Amino acid sequence: MKLKIKFLFVFLITSFFTYSQEGIPVYSDYLSDNYYLIHPSMAGAANCAKIRLTARKQWFGQEDAPSLQTLSFNGRVGERSGAGIIVFNDKNGYHSEKGVKLTYAHHIMFSRDELDLNQLSFGISGGLIQNQLDETKFGNVFDPIVFGSIQKDSYFNLDIGASYNFLDFYAHATVQGVLETRRELYTDYESDNLRKFLFSAGYVFGKRDKITWEPSILFQYFDQTKQKSIDLNLKAYKNMDFGSLWAALSYRRSFDGAQYSSGSGVSSQKLQYITPIVGVNFKNFMFAYTYSQVTGDVKFDTGGYHQITLGINLFCRKERYDCNCPAVN
Repeated sequence: MKLKIKFLFVFLITSFFTYSQEGIPVYSDYLSDNYYLIHPSMAGAANCAKIRLTARKQWFGQEDAPSLQTLSFNGRVGERSGAGIIVFNDKNGYHSEKGVKLTYAHHIMFSRDELDLNQLSFGISGGLIQNQLDETKFGNVFDPIVFGSIQKDSYFNLDIGASYNFLDFYAHATVQGVLETRRELYTDYESDNLRKFLFSAGYVFGKRDKITWEPSILFQYFDQTKQKSIDLNLKAYKNMDFGSLWAALSYRRSFDGAQYSSGSGVSSQKLQYITPIVGVNFKNFMFAYTYSQVTGDVKFDTGGYHQITLGINLFCRKERYDCNCPAVN
């Protein structure tokens, strides 16, 4: 009975991410110079076009462990517009998602000087997502709701958002899954409310010839389940002759948790994990490695989550903004 209670707890504590996998899950990859991945208003906001490729793997050695790959491109179109595209593949056990998002953003510059950053941006993404459930490995036991084949269903949804970049400060707000869209893959067990609210903000301070520091936060709220979480982040940059070296530390904590039997009584635990990131920018190329470790007494595995990010900046302006603003510079 105690074992069953622990499994129930693990299911509840990880359901935060199970639900988040409607569309691209929000992990910590946005910290690898990839805010466009979660905020459509960042499409074309920087002074370079950006290509970012990510590959994430959880729990090495576990069969059918979750994995995620994303490929994104965004850049400026004319003086005031931006556009982007995201392609992703997300697999978790027998369930997988594939999708594509197309983005348009509009940027309003309030500065009189092109080198001063004071920009308000709005963005919208339309996404087509295909869900797939592989029932071929469920066995030969008869079940009226198991067809024994690969089930597929697709749906369309929208993300909308706004960003404000002012010198060394930035803030973003996004609503993902704006439309009420019901998938038909799991029939009555699914909700048509996939909305998720994201808010992030940060500030960069320090001298450019030394180490600059960037504290930031990310808050998430799920409309259907009322789940909430917050990321507390700190990045450090060191400019070099070839580009820059940087590192980040992120701590995520859920406001929601579950109770479980601990042997000496009933204990409670909230989802939380720590993510260190290291990266290097070499001229127009970028490389980053991310490792996430779940903390707490109850968890699936002692292993962590590994991610590699590769990037390249294209079509950069000759003059950079006169600020400590690495996300747009």
